[in-house]
Amino acid sequence: MKRLSVTKILVLTVVALIAVAPMIAPAFYVTLLNYIGLYSLVALGLVLLTGVAGQTSFGQAAFVGLGAYTTAVLTTQYGWSPWLTLIVALAITLTVGYLLGLITLSMGGHYLPLATIAWGMSLYFLMGTIEQFGGFTGITGIPPVSLFGFSLERESHFYYFIWIVVLAALWAVANLLDSRPGRAIRALKQGTTMVEAFGVHPGRTKTAVFVIAAVLACLSGWLYAHLQRFVNPTPFGINQGIEYLFMAVIGGAVSVWGAVLGATFVTLLKTWLQDLLPKIIGEAGQFEIIVFGILLVLILQYARDGLMPFLQRFVPVTKRVLPAAGDRLQHRPMPAANEPVLSVAAARKTFGGLVAVGDVTFNVDAREIVGLIGPNGAGKSTCFNLISGALAATSGSIKFMGHELIGQPASAISKLGLARTFQHVKLVATMTVVENVALGAYLRGSKGIIASALRLNKEDETAALAEAMRQLQRVGLAEHAHDAASSLPLGKQRIVEIARALASDPILLLLDEPAAGLRFAEKQQLASLIKTLKGEGVTVLLVEHDMDFVMGVVDRLVVLNFGQKLAQGLPEAVQADPAVREAYLGA
Repeated sequence: MKRLSVTKILVLTVVALIAVAPMIAPAFYVTLLNYIGLYSLVALGLVLLTGVAGQTSFGQAAFVGLGAYTTAVLTTQYGWSPWLTLIVALAITLTVGYLLGLITLSMGGHYLPLATIAWGMSLYFLMGTIEQFGGFTGITGIPPVSLFGFSLERESHFYYFIWIVVLAALWAVANLLDSRPGRAIRALKQGTTMVEAFGVHPGRTKTAVFVIAAVLACLSGWLYAHLQRFVNPTPFGINQGIEYLFMAVIGGAVSVWGAVLGATFVTLLKTWLQDLLPKIIGEAGQFEIIVFGILLVLILQYARDGLMPFLQRFVPVTKRVLPAAGDRLQHRPMPAANEPVLSVAAARKTFGGLVAVGDVTFNVDAREIVGLIGPNGAGKSTCFNLISGALAATSGSIKFMGHELIGQPASAISKLGLARTFQHVKLVATMTVVENVALGAYLRGSKGIIASALRLNKEDETAALAEAMRQLQRVGLAEHAHDAASSLPLGKQRIVEIARALASDPILLLLDEPAAGLRFAEKQQLASLIKTLKGEGVTVLLVEHDMDFVMGVVDRLVVLNFGQKLAQGLPEAVQADPAVREAYLGA
């Protein structure tokens, strides 16, 4: 008989409490729990959008209003069924959310939250000024929802409907985050360069997350309208949008259940302060707002990641059961030995008047290990970035397997069979080692957001994790599969990056200073791995400063100095070149 983990026991306990609450709690608290459920849906969207994907939004209340007003207008003025208005509300939200996402998510820094404030205020005043929406007085007479012929008029009946929706949303979002597209979403905070290198399109992924958050808010608004049977613009203003963000942050912006905890904590705290403080201090002033603000600051001071991550420290961690390492994914055909793989012709990159790479030309053939060396500032990493698409070349030509790379985004280049590591390690700290490596197999899976949310991706996910375990065994880090990536020393993090790149099944592997931070024995293991990869048909281009390591592993060398190609050839010939010795190895 399978033993339940502590986490599952806690979840089942919470679900049981939700189920019995209307039977044991006063009517007032049933009402509060209804609102907590509605707030949890919006906060859950913000966990995805802000906590996981790193996109701050203050305008989610406007999407709540969009769902509420759509059903209010269509049911009261046109006699539509509430269920039909739900479809219309979701369709409108999908369209508006997509368009707003395209516009606002292209902004960076402080412009994104400012933009969400702007459109949040705009939609709020739009609801209040259109005569058909009842102005700021609002719309009354919204009909109740009927389910299988049973009218959900009483709050206690609607309570179960709300919480079934909330629990279903929590289940779907948890499934999504623990999947192929979910790993891509969780990696967005690391920056676009890394995720693009493995075939993820950051713009599309961010827009998809924005739309999901908007849909959850719209669903909350639709439920709110049929719970209250009345709507006006007041609950959909910017102040409520800020409060939703507070709920997500206080609960734990990277935790699915943090959305529920944050909504519960903020709602109950406000209610209790409004009841208790007037009795203690008196009716004059709104001291509950001041005390509320002070308490939130104190919580964020001592539980900076939110309440849920703080509480999870006291719950034993249950390691997920991983599939055995296996080779279940299809492999791309490798080119024959000596077949041209990479051709760099007069590649040039300038930053204003600075020439970082100046008309560099070299070739890499299949099943060859080529080293790109030079002193600091020689342009090696810039050259890597031009090849991988992280930077756009100013001029020249870079061809990979016959395809011109200049002008192509990194996500498109990776599909051709090019993978890379980074000079400065780019792992997702909040993900385990095996999840980081599985991210490398992103393009080798096919299940999207909807299939993943509905748990229709089991075969896809098992294959990706089996491949990740295979690569970890290959590089000798299988025992660290369950460890947080950030807990490993720098040298092992670099090896994890190599495993992640190998999970993409590359034709050409770009290694940017792979031996940095490794001990002597680890360098020997890495050299052996690189030679093994060559034997398996993988072509390798590497940048490295450790000359003993480079000379023992490469077939040819290309030397850069001040962005120019200084020399190329066999390691012994390059090492003996007077110009190279003077510029790099020392005269």
